[in-house]
Amino acid sequence: MKRLCLIASLLLLVCLAGRGQNITVQVNANQGRMPVSPYIFGRNNNLSDNPADPTSAANITLYKEAGLRFARENGGNNSTKYNWRRKLSSHPDWYNNVYDHSWDYASQDIQGRMPGLQVMWAFQLIGKAAASKSNNFNDWAYNGSNWWSGVGQNLAGGGQVNPAGGSQALVNGNPDLYLENWTADSTTGILKRWFWPGGLGFNKNQLIYWSMDNEPEIWNGTHDDVMPSLPSASAFMDSYFAVAKQAREKFPQIKLTGPVPANEWQWYRWGDQSLTIDGKYYCWLEYFIKRVADEQKKTGIRLLDVLDIHWYPSESSNADLVQLHRVFYDETYVYPGANGVKTVYGGWDTSQNKEYIFKRINDWLLLHFGENHGITLALTENDISSSNPNIVSVVYASMLGTFADNGVEIFTPWSWKTGMWETLHLFSRYTKGTRVKTTSDNDATVSGYSTVNSNNDSMTVILVNRDLSASRTATVNLTGFAVANGSYKVLELSSLPATETFVSHTTNALKSKNVTVSGNSFSITVPALSTTAVILKGALVGIDDNQQDSGDSESFSAYPNPTSGKFRIHFAGEISGQITLRFSDLAGNTVLTWNAENNSEIDLSETGLASGLYFITTEHKGHIWRTKLVYSRSK
Repeated sequence: MKRLCLIASLLLLVCLAGRGQNITVQVNANQGRMPVSPYIFGRNNNLSDNPADPTSAANITLYKEAGLRFARENGGNNSTKYNWRRKLSSHPDWYNNVYDHSWDYASQDIQGRMPGLQVMWAFQLIGKAAASKSNNFNDWAYNGSNWWSGVGQNLAGGGQVNPAGGSQALVNGNPDLYLENWTADSTTGILKRWFWPGGLGFNKNQLIYWSMDNEPEIWNGTHDDVMPSLPSASAFMDSYFAVAKQAREKFPQIKLTGPVPANEWQWYRWGDQSLTIDGKYYCWLEYFIKRVADEQKKTGIRLLDVLDIHWYPSESSNADLVQLHRVFYDETYVYPGANGVKTVYGGWDTSQNKEYIFKRINDWLLLHFGENHGITLALTENDISSSNPNIVSVVYASMLGTFADNGVEIFTPWSWKTGMWETLHLFSRYTKGTRVKTTSDNDATVSGYSTVNSNNDSMTVILVNRDLSASRTATVNLTGFAVANGSYKVLELSSLPATETFVSHTTNALKSKNVTVSGNSFSITVPALSTTAVILKGALVGIDDNQQDSGDSESFSAYPNPTSGKFRIHFAGEISGQITLRFSDLAGNTVLTWNAENNSEIDLSETGLASGLYFITTEHKGHIWRTKLVYSRSK
């Protein structure tokens, strides 16, 4: 009997331990306010570029229902040798064979069917582009076009296959038989074709972002047919500047993203080369930033808008996976996979095991560009080494929340797995336009990510529980946002099955329940490996906000905010045609009007507008939107 009682007591303690450890989350709606970029709700490789096989209507509906806002469509490695004139690309992972790809078709198709989607393409900096399919390796005749270890052999152009497999052919093909020279004028000529008079007439506001090639630090591996040895970092920068300057001249409002490094190691290293300027060592990203800053100061031409990186972490344990988001911001987090950072100061220093890559980048940007540089951040490729939908969902949710907290402008995962559609839908539909400060006393286990709409009368608090096995009780205290006592809607993602559950906004895995708010606080139990959104109604307090917004104001935002001149407006809905923006000062006086379209870039630097806080108001089809903008005029 005693033994049974002891066992029962132990089981009770285990149970209590799993459900206990109350976590406190503090939300302050008056602090940490910054716009949430809609383009963190992105994805790679969504659109067909083959007119014979268009993107299905079902997929278009899925993208809309899930809340996809950004599509990176350049194809990664396939973009490096793309020829927009011939609509051909050389595929480095399949013998360098040349295939048909029509970016023209993809862009035209999506502009007709998803006019609210922002789409990213890429410029080519390697100096060669696909020219002919006539000298492809006949992989169908060889092995029925099945994948095998030899798919990376350089066989296009008359190569001799190595039947033992591996990346090295017995005889490499001749790239001159399938490639042609490709200058800076050639690569930027697509802008004239798409946007200039007499061209295709595409809506350039939907095609603002252009990647400066793809993963150049590993060209000697991915594109060894033309780059058997990695060029110097200086030579790459020369190519970068030539293309960036021409792109800016042909399309002044363009958003240039770079340098697009391949992975954590390449954040810090350019091959085995030592990068120095005036005798001082720089890791690759700082070298890139300094070179761009120096050239920009010398020429007066803006050469970078978004600093874009890739990341493919190798961690596979669930405990490590659910902490991956901390690599970007947490200065205390010892990252198990921190190898590249050990070379950040040159050589190899085993004491360097904390990445906090966003802070490093922002510090370098501030050091070399100065304040109000306006350069934002992007992660345009990454993967999660898990097939468990609950792990995948929580890791993805953690990244979305972290990126909103850190002002990231673009996020487009490369791999897409079960659990991600559900998570994207939850975040993109219920995240409001302005992020506010949210802290947890056990952030490694349960994080809070909170946003308010521009009308300041709606708040979403998203709680992510990373505990692998136990539910947690979170007490959320609200400051600066007054919520009436009562019951409020809760949406929960948890216990996802192995098969895809997301179908539409109304048919999905979200579990709906309610939580009771009392005294501007509520407690809620969040299951293990779950993401929970609490939808609150209330009012901002503690900030003088005489100009309250109305209607669908949460769907209207301006970013970056604050701005030193250039910023972009965004309506979450599909707003078409020209709208008039009215800028008002704190006294309510209209000081500026501006005609624009959805996703237009606005430049205040030549208007004579003084630095300060302004309210932007617009009206469209009976709806009124307002948002705030902090303008710090550049000297």
